Amino acid sequence: MTLTQLRTFLAIAETGSVHAAADRLFITQSAVSASLTSLQKSLGLRLLERDGRGVRLTDAGKVYAHYVRGVLGLLDEGRNAASAESDPERGELRIAAVTTAGERILPWILADFRAQHPRMGISMEVGNRDRVRRLLERHEVDLVLGGRPDYEREVTVLAVRPHELIVVAPPEAPPTEQGTPTWLRRATWLLREPESGTRAVTETFLAGLDLGAAPRTLTMGSNTAMRESVAAGLGITLISRDAVARELADGRLVEVPVPGAPLARDWHLVANPGRLPATAAMLTAHILGTGNFHAPAQPEPPGDEHPPGA
Repeated sequence: MTLTQLRTFLAIAETGSVHAAADRLFITQSAVSASLTSLQKSLGLRLLERDGRGVRLTDAGKVYAHYVRGVLGLLDEGRNAASAESDPERGELRIAAVTTAGERILPWILADFRAQHPRMGISMEVGNRDRVRRLLERHEVDLVLGGRPDYEREVTVLAVRPHELIVVAPPEAPPTEQGTPTWLRRATWLLREPESGTRAVTETFLAGLDLGAAPRTLTMGSNTAMRESVAAGLGITLISRDAVARELADGRLVEVPVPGAPLARDWHLVANPGRLPATAAMLTAHILGTGNFHAPAQPEPPGDEHPPGA
């Protein structure tokens, strides 16, 4: 098998058709088909099967695709790390962030960092918790800025910054009713998509309010949709203060006092274990130097449960 065959296989798997894979890779459809045939022959496995006008992964193909993503991600990571080690200022920084951090925190950090390192390439991905977690696990990015680390394998926490989750409402909501049990029961709660970390926290938060019955909900696919929907009067929501800081300041939204809120949380800058590429190490040092982030607390060293003299 070759790297070309592996990349071609992934392109077919991700696009669902030979035609789309050929367009993505800028090669002919016959070249894509030939590459796939050679790969399957060398493995002795059927990786894809017909699905209408397209194709889909077989069970074996799903397993193999998972490993191929990791292998190709490691190779790309190695290439970028070697290039950055040779000349960090001309290396590539690969980072991903969950939606709130990617919209309201990371751009300002990267703008300041880029001003100091103008020749460095920067690639930033923004998505929900599951999306950025997969990117790190596949070694497609070197750093992730997100909420509480929740990965299937060990990650290294490099920097931490506190933040809060608060309940917000449109300014037209009657101040005397805000936060009362009756008001909370009648309100429509806006939720992020199921893959979002904020969605899971909100559902736990609502269960803890003991409203007597499940409240009405609407699902939104982004923080922007959440902010605009609350401002338009569609409902209320639990959201990071960072995500609505501007709207609170200009009066488009108001914070509502609700039992159990604000919820104290932390942003975490994480990486895969091992040595960081030079570019990622430079950004980590920059982030820690801003004063808003701090290094993670180190675990207490093991000691005697009953020290002498106790």
